[in-house]
Amino acid sequence: MTLTRINIISLMALLPSLLSPSLVQAGDMYRYINDEGNVVLGYQVPTTDVKKGYEVLNEDGIVIQVVPRELTEEERENITAQEALVAAAEAEKERLRLWDESLLLRYSTVEDIEAARKRAMSSLLINVSILRSNTRSLKQQVENYQAQAADIERRGGEVDPQRLAAIDDLQGEIQATERSIVERNKETEEVKAAYQMDIDRFEQLLDVVALRRSMK
Repeated sequence: MTLTRINIISLMALLPSLLSPSLVQAGDMYRYINDEGNVVLGYQVPTTDVKKGYEVLNEDGIVIQVVPRELTEEERENITAQEALVAAAEAEKERLRLWDESLLLRYSTVEDIEAARKRAMSSLLINVSILRSNTRSLKQQVENYQAQAADIERRGGEVDPQRLAAIDDLQGEIQATERSIVERNKETEEVKAAYQMDIDRFEQLLDVVALRRSMK
């Protein structure tokens, strides 16, 4: 989102329905994306970028307000679109606030997040390893039953129904276990991605703190 060089009074005049005066405090910072696509932090937002929307951060780097982009002329004619945009901005503000507070509560450094990711990944990989071992064991049992059945048939006998049913049950277990492996692998990738998002977000919070210190 784009931060603009505009004082709080001008901002309220421009977006009275979107930014509550009680939410903005002296020293609040703004985060926006400039025309080059880079995330920018500062105490003001360029006037040319206000219409693109931005985030207001408190001194801890937590998002306390999300100002949505300016509606197009066509969207302004549609009050439903405007209401939906404001509601989406409020929902995004709350999501980011809860996320930031959770990160600051659980972690002190990026290394803490990386350690937590390592533990989570290790647990999931162990789970997958156990499932793979179970699959090999089940397949070995099927091969044993099939070998027994083939031996019975070679001797002119008829394979008993119980043995055939056991083979079917084992093959069903193999299929279920292989599906579990696929699900665990997917979960592993999702957990890995989620921790990376936490790391990226935490680094943004640290950037805000570092910038404030440098300005002081």
